Amino acid sequence: MHQLTYDDIKAATDRISGRIRPVALAPVDPGAITAHRGPLDDDHEVKPCEVWLALEFMQHTGSFKARGAQNFIQAHRDANTLPEAGVTIASGGNAGLACAWAAQQQGVRATVFLPETAPTVKVAKLRSYDTDVRLVGTEYAEALAACEEFAATTGALASHAYDHPLIAAGAGTLLEEIHQQLPGLDTVVVAVGGGGLFAGVATAAQHHGIRTVAVEPENSRALNAAAEAGRLVDVPVDSIAADSLGARRASAMALAAARQDGVHSILVPDTEIVRARQALWDHRRIVVEHGAATALAGLLAAGRHVPDRNLPTRPKTPNHSYEPASGEKVCVVLCGANTDAGTLMQP
Repeated sequence: MHQLTYDDIKAATDRISGRIRPVALAPVDPGAITAHRGPLDDDHEVKPCEVWLALEFMQHTGSFKARGAQNFIQAHRDANTLPEAGVTIASGGNAGLACAWAAQQQGVRATVFLPETAPTVKVAKLRSYDTDVRLVGTEYAEALAACEEFAATTGALASHAYDHPLIAAGAGTLLEEIHQQLPGLDTVVVAVGGGGLFAGVATAAQHHGIRTVAVEPENSRALNAAAEAGRLVDVPVDSIAADSLGARRASAMALAAARQDGVHSILVPDTEIVRARQALWDHRRIVVEHGAATALAGLLAAGRHVPDRNLPTRPKTPNHSYEPASGEKVCVVLCGANTDAGTLMQP
């Protein structure tokens, strides 16, 4: 396993500079998310927490995946290792879109494998890049097996939705941009599927002394289960966010990043994911995927899933929310918006 380092992320930052859109940040209204009174400040005034949204869904192809895809293809172009058969990838949708877009930008052929359950909005957008789109099986794992067979028989360069150091390093460039715009940032909150975004963000965050909160759906918890078991394990996938957070197994890089100091694991039920997504629409007119709303759900659920502070806590035990401390500065990553806006309720 390649141990992802901050140097990998710095190299990716230089490599894709000017090829991706810098992330935009937006503040959350003061008081919308409250801080809690910790054990050391019971006799002091609780200061409001400062929460920002990283609008990464405005990235090329509608998600953060464009960063890793651009880094992957550019690195291979620089090394003169792009084959005539082009690149291939298996994806729940967003990674395939990013790979197809980056390949088109670089004049490279792309073949993308998706499960038959992939949202039609993602499939239609993929076809717009003049990409060879192949629908296989009902889960990401089945599409991945078909992709691997295709790469072996054609010689196409196999990319990966999340489990590749170039992909994860490209994703980590997002934290570099956030850190530059928000000096003094304490915590970054990010949704986790297979762990590419998390691994990159957490690696960069540790370098800057920033806490990382990893948020997963309760019934799609590949990283949380791996951290609990101390090894990579397969998990069942049954979540409304499964189209983007539906990996049955996290990457080894993600597990290594989860073992770092300052990493917290949060599990949220689908009901909170739906609530967070709807809240973004109701109050901001922002339309995001359920996967992107999962990160915000980790904060918004705090008022409804308050742990008993009189009970002892165990390190690495997941809660259903992350409660910012008094005066804490937090950034929540909204990582993708390739979704059907018609599923939102109109107020």
